[in-house]
Amino acid sequence: MDFQILQLIRVLGISVISFLTALGLTPLVFKLLNKYKFNKQIRASIDAPIYSQLHQKKAGTPTGGGIIIWGTVIGLALVFLLFSLVFNHIFSYLDFINRAQTYLPLAAMFIAAGFGLFDDILGIMGIGPKGGGLAVRNKILVYLVLSLLGALWFYFRLDWNTINIPLVGNVIIGWWYIPFFMFIITASAFSLNETDGLDGLAGGVSLLAFAALTVVAFILGRYHLAAFSGATIGALLAFLWFNVHPAKFFMGDTGSMALGITLGTVALLTNTALLLPFFLFIPVIESLSVIIQMTSKKLFKKKVFISTPIHHHFEAIGWKESQIVMRFWIISSIFTSLGLVIFFLNHFLG
Repeated sequence: MDFQILQLIRVLGISVISFLTALGLTPLVFKLLNKYKFNKQIRASIDAPIYSQLHQKKAGTPTGGGIIIWGTVIGLALVFLLFSLVFNHIFSYLDFINRAQTYLPLAAMFIAAGFGLFDDILGIMGIGPKGGGLAVRNKILVYLVLSLLGALWFYFRLDWNTINIPLVGNVIIGWWYIPFFMFIITASAFSLNETDGLDGLAGGVSLLAFAALTVVAFILGRYHLAAFSGATIGALLAFLWFNVHPAKFFMGDTGSMALGITLGTVALLTNTALLLPFFLFIPVIESLSVIIQMTSKKLFKKKVFISTPIHHHFEAIGWKESQIVMRFWIISSIFTSLGLVIFFLNHFLG
């Protein structure tokens, strides 16, 4: 059988295994979240009265469900590796841990998930500004530190100093690659964190982005990376099964931070970082709405939107939550498809 067909079957198979594993683990995780009162706190806020009013009914819903996603992916990676060492054969075929392709995204996912889980715990305990965990500036500081470590590894260890400009070609940018890397990781993490505010929104948008990057990795022959992304897709599908409206639990920062930083890492590994605004169009719009709102309030003492991120604005003008999520998914699928079209044109015609 053709090698690429075998790899395609491998990626799809790992995705299915990941989905079934995450689906099976969900009741256990849900039980543990409830047992240890890992519940979302919606506190009254003078700075965000509209958000507090719209989401007060969600208070008490378990959070931290992102554990299902990254726990499944990292767990399967370790199980496949262990079984491949012991039994070889089929498990070596499933093993997707690879020094060149998946060490960095697996490490990024695990470390970011740990920081996100810490932030979730602070929020549940009522610690931090307004009792909501880490302040935005502190989260950004964490993103910057993590991205700096990754940037130094890419630049000095992997000798990476080139970016691909779609339909133009590769451009060597030298040491400027370090701040470029930091911006991509920080922007991805911040944007996805801002998107995580409605049932199924961040999960659905992330699913589409990972699907696109799976295709990209596969076309580039990065089959281990494609398998890793496929495992993430499977876990995300299982998470979404329970996270769509009305959500049984929320993703939490342990999910959004892990997914955001991992998406940025995979995009950088495939040299498609400049396509992320297409793959993550909705998160980009969400974060821009926050930046515009903060700038307008600071400079002009005026609000551009009723509430931000922008999905809260649409809630405030009367759109139903499920309506917003579905429409944002549609918009995201359109721009993700457009990003893939640009990638294919760049890859095959560039």
